[in-house]
Amino acid sequence: MIAESASDENIETAELLTIERIVNHLPIFAEYDMDRTRRVSQTVLDLFGVEDGLDALFGLVKEGLPEKLYETAYALACDVAAADGRLQESELRMLAEIRYELRIDRLHGAAIERGARARHTTL
Repeated sequence: MIAESASDENIETAELLTIERIVNHLPIFAEYDMDRTRRVSQTVLDLFGVEDGLDALFGLVKEGLPEKLYETAYALACDVAAADGRLQESELRMLAEIRYELRIDRLHGAAIERGARARHTTL
């Protein structure tokens, strides 16, 4: 979620609030230590600043996340991307990279993306 938010080099308040809401309310984060959020965020930002940092980031994600949660991770990244109501090209590229790295089927990915768009549509 942090990587998706930072992908356009501008972390929006709406994205941060979405991340906080997700962590506070979804059962997958019931045992999550909120104090880790700052360390995780800093690690992601540090990796964005080094060569091959994205590869290292995905290595950490794959190491720490069970494969059965890959679609969940992609769905949460889509929610963060959609949170501010607009998608920058860099955010779309990051979603494509996440989809590729986590081996999200194209059809499943499209359904997840459509759900995020529907949840974040405004009048």
